[in-house]
Amino acid sequence: MKWSILTLVGADQPGIVAAVSGALFDAGCNLGQASMMRLGDNFAIMLRVSHAAETDLRGVLAEVCQRLSLHLHLDEDVTSDQPAVDPDVQVTVYGADRSGIVAQVAGALAEAGLNITDLESDMGGDPQHPIYVMSLEGVAGEGIEALQRAVENLDSTIEVNIDEISTLRA
Repeated sequence: MKWSILTLVGADQPGIVAAVSGALFDAGCNLGQASMMRLGDNFAIMLRVSHAAETDLRGVLAEVCQRLSLHLHLDEDVTSDQPAVDPDVQVTVYGADRSGIVAQVAGALAEAGLNITDLESDMGGDPQHPIYVMSLEGVAGEGIEALQRAVENLDSTIEVNIDEISTLRA
């Protein structure tokens, strides 16, 4: 068995998840980690799939992609001997919407040793006063204090909260 990463994007409509997962199941594939969400009027799927080496995933999904007008991108999974590391920090960001918030915050956190493992963002507020909201998780390689120091000098219109994640997993 081997692992591949699938990305599918198309106009949001009922049945996308059912059609994609059904075609993969029928071809003997197993689903691993997944992220599926609406982005504007689009629906995006990022999916880790286990399958036989000879399985042609493009062929498996060709009819579904054609019928639902989905764009497919396929990559081989990056394999590593390193064990997976659970995130140990959650960062939430709020600010008046403007260009550069993600770049500014992510840059400061990266310089302080944060490896981002998950990031979601959305818009709030109203059309006259839009608010950008971002939530991310990651591994604080140099500790939470380094992250807190890194965001102290960010634009004062950005509020950043950093919290330790201390979930025990068996």
